[in-house]
Amino acid sequence: MSNKTYELKAEARAQVGKGSARELRRNGFIPAVIYGDKQDPISIVLSRNEVTKKIHAGGFLTTLATIVVDGKKHSVLPKDFQLDPVRDFLMHVDFLRVSKDTQVTVEVPVHFENDEKSPGIKRGGVLNIVRHTVECHCPADAIPDAITVDLTGLEIGDGIHISHVTLPKGVHPTITDRDFTIATIAAPAGLKSEDNAAGDVAEGDSEE
Repeated sequence: MSNKTYELKAEARAQVGKGSARELRRNGFIPAVIYGDKQDPISIVLSRNEVTKKIHAGGFLTTLATIVVDGKKHSVLPKDFQLDPVRDFLMHVDFLRVSKDTQVTVEVPVHFENDEKSPGIKRGGVLNIVRHTVECHCPADAIPDAITVDLTGLEIGDGIHISHVTLPKGVHPTITDRDFTIATIAAPAGLKSEDNAAGDVAEGDSEE
């Protein structure tokens, strides 16, 4: 799990509509909804400050939470949130109910390790990250912190594909029709220039 689970206290939202939502926001609250798990959705009210802190802490969309509404606890996973396009403050949050059998689709961040053990990087190669996250299906109660890529032994020109990565049990990429690239070890700009110059010389020799 990406971060330690946390608890938020909420109140059931009796009134819905734009006017009601604006009044909530003026008073430091935000409207939100809990849905899914074959149950009716619940409109709720949350402290904007509390939720904003959780978003800024990182891993918001991959961390399970418990929301207490009128004494009843709901296990949820944040699925989406909206920010004001001008002032950038939190406007609304959607929460998905989860149970031990719930499967979710999440963007899992990719972390790289052992760059000091990559001969290509030691020679000046550059880690070119193609995917900073990988979309995965996984159990809601077992979302991984990250997908870890080991750079040990990689040379300039090598590519890291999803098949090279050991995923945690129960975690599967949503893309299944190809062995997609996560990163490559690219040649440094200086080496590319030297290679181009060498190629130009070779072409000139062949024309004489």
